[in-house]
Amino acid sequence: MRASRLLSLLLMLQARGHMTATELARELEVSVRTVYRDVEALSSSGVPVYADRGPAGGYRLLDGYRTRLTGLTAEEASSLFLAGLPGPAAELGLGEVAAAAELKLLAALPPEPRSQASRMRERFLLDVPGWYREADDVPHLGQVADAVWEARRIRMVYRRWGPAEVERRVCPYGLVLKGGSWYMVAAPDGERPRTYRVARIVSLEVLPGRFARPDGFDLHAFWREYAAGFRERMYTAHATVRLAPGGEERLRLAMGVRPADEALAAGGPPEPDGWRTLRVPVESVRHACWLLLRMGPCVEVLEPPELREMMVAAVAGLSAIYGTGAPSA
Repeated sequence: MRASRLLSLLLMLQARGHMTATELARELEVSVRTVYRDVEALSSSGVPVYADRGPAGGYRLLDGYRTRLTGLTAEEASSLFLAGLPGPAAELGLGEVAAAAELKLLAALPPEPRSQASRMRERFLLDVPGWYREADDVPHLGQVADAVWEARRIRMVYRRWGPAEVERRVCPYGLVLKGGSWYMVAAPDGERPRTYRVARIVSLEVLPGRFARPDGFDLHAFWREYAAGFRERMYTAHATVRLAPGGEERLRLAMGVRPADEALAAGGPPEPDGWRTLRVPVESVRHACWLLLRMGPCVEVLEPPELREMMVAAVAGLSAIYGTGAPSA
């Protein structure tokens, strides 16, 4: 356990250049006193780690010192190759760079981790986009990535939901790949960060000069908070429905697995005929009508009245098309 922690401490100093004892303790989830002992152990074993004194002090490695990857276990090496996403890397213009890095990593590994990493790459594949949809067309992704990396403001024409297009000037803080779609986290001047789907950028201009990235901004923390609140922002209403026996899987396909399972868990017991009354979250009446029509005779809408009326009108329209009369010429 301690050997693994010492290796982690060494690699963090190698990667970040300078860290305080408090920062190291937080990352390693140990006490500051333990960090002091670990640094002393590294120094005693010949690792050139030294301390900067003063308020801005901390630990760093002697300039030019590098360690090899011999500390990687077979499982850790395998996980690095499992995490490789050649599709997104290619979209960012890093396909050849990622391939070269993979070859260098393989060459640096000892025989056993190298063999297991190769088997991982041969037997597991991560395919990010979902079924039944094409990948987003993102012609401006490379420019956005460069602007993120260089901390350059951009001026863009952005297509919001519907036909409306707006012009925005933003400071791009980061890029996130979610479900096969790229999202830019960016802040309009003087405002809080927002998310923009890169595929909706109509045109883009990278502006001269650089912006100051806000101290303490954490892309991972921002995205976790944004994703956690997404369902609350999306599902603004509820509908009461009756679900036919055996209709659970259709409900999951129509509403999504998590909302459907939560509605099923909160619903009452089956009635004598096997039907169940559930309260399901919906975005809007129109969107709920479109989703629930996909379930066919497995569901009956009880409330709200406007949703039931919309379902009745849709079913009447379908009946007019697919009636028992002879098909039209």
